[in-house]
Amino acid sequence: MTGTTDTIGTTGTTGPTDPTGHVIVVGSGPTGLLLAGDLAAAGVPVTLLEKRPQKISNLSRAFVLHARTLEQLDARGLADEVEQAGRPLDRLRLFGRLTIALDTLPSRFNHLLVIPQYEVEKALLRRATEAGVVFRYETEVTGLAQDADGVTVTVRTPAGDTGELRAAYAVGTDGMRSAVRNALGLDFPGRSVIRSVVLADVRLAQEPESLLTVDTVGDAFAFLAPFGDGYYRVIGWNRARDVPDSEPLDLEEVKEITRRALGRDFGMYDARWMSRFHSDERQAPAYRVGRVFLAGDAAHVHTPAGGQGMNTGLQDAANLGWKLAQVLHGRSGPDLLDTYQAERHPVGKSVLRSSGGIVRLAMAKRPWTLALRGGLTTVLNTVAPARRRAVGRITGIGYRYPAPRGSHRLTGTRVPDVALAGGGRLHEALRGGRFVLITPAGTAERTSAREDRLSVGHWVSDRRTTLLVRPDGYVAWASDAADAPAVEAALATHVG
Repeated sequence: MTGTTDTIGTTGTTGPTDPTGHVIVVGSGPTGLLLAGDLAAAGVPVTLLEKRPQKISNLSRAFVLHARTLEQLDARGLADEVEQAGRPLDRLRLFGRLTIALDTLPSRFNHLLVIPQYEVEKALLRRATEAGVVFRYETEVTGLAQDADGVTVTVRTPAGDTGELRAAYAVGTDGMRSAVRNALGLDFPGRSVIRSVVLADVRLAQEPESLLTVDTVGDAFAFLAPFGDGYYRVIGWNRARDVPDSEPLDLEEVKEITRRALGRDFGMYDARWMSRFHSDERQAPAYRVGRVFLAGDAAHVHTPAGGQGMNTGLQDAANLGWKLAQVLHGRSGPDLLDTYQAERHPVGKSVLRSSGGIVRLAMAKRPWTLALRGGLTTVLNTVAPARRRAVGRITGIGYRYPAPRGSHRLTGTRVPDVALAGGGRLHEALRGGRFVLITPAGTAERTSAREDRLSVGHWVSDRRTTLLVRPDGYVAWASDAADAPAVEAALATHVG
């Protein structure tokens, strides 16, 4: 395809097809797969570019799905599948003394799910494929240009062939070293927080007592999580051994760190993979530059503490996908896309603070930091509002999005998976990328030309609030005393 322009059509073939309604997604990790699947399910032609071969790697660092992400997967019909592939855990222990109970979460998923990232990718890949996403593997992005009408992405294959792809919008979900972000010339300010973190996939002669095992003692930190196939992922760090990522790693060093942090090495043997990495805290100043967007690790990276990385990226995708579909279908103006930055950038910043705070307190050494950790532990163990706030941030269910001045108090808040009259529930009604209008019992049924993108349900209770729920499960509009004209005006504004 050297020297050609490949405009992406509905079938992904080359030729002079109109690219104005199409989207290019770069990067086939969990964030890219969910976003591409959402767009295709909404009827938007989408091509996903990936420089790796067509293979899901088992060398992932993510092992946790939190409640808000499970809710998003439930709204796509995937939660039951991933729940079967993982193992639930209803409490976390931090700093030796702090226990965070999750079984009281106001969510259908009142736990975290221990599951390797590749199992999540399998479910998302199947959904994206069935929805009609066009995949182009072994295709590396080497440049990007945009104008008032679209985006041109320059690509290269392993054989050295080059070409251009054209679409209305492009989204970089291609990780920390994002080619899309680099092509935009965006800075990625931040710094390395921890260097020479060791990773290993091993078998254990003695099974740990807990599903997740994590602790820190002195200068050492260690984390153990099961793959489910007999192997465990070990993540460890020894403050006293600060060496480059290129330094060779052997199993004995992994064992030593684990013994320091956890008191024993559980008889580790048969390491099938070992590596070193460094953990950065970075965030792009803008998640949108014209017609190009960033999501997931291309937009923000942080320490693994709290298991929030993959979750934050998936929620980025859930926020952006329906907005792109609304604009491309002509149902909303382009200014809707500005809300992606307004809503998700503050969340990314908050995750950087919380994950960084956890790891700094975990590795506290000086007397004043140890005292701070002890005080925080006491507060979270004894003060319920503080504990709820912390759990809400870690699990994702505690975030709300900014609302226009004068909006109803519920605007921008997450809506739990409420029961609807007739036996249904909200997450089922959201499937297909629909808005959901929830009205008081006894309200006349509505019929409209929006049936392809709007579901209507009634409260099971006697609640009188009318809610319009966005496809990502947050309140777009609400009223405690809505009449028919007010509802119609809200639908026209938000649903189109």
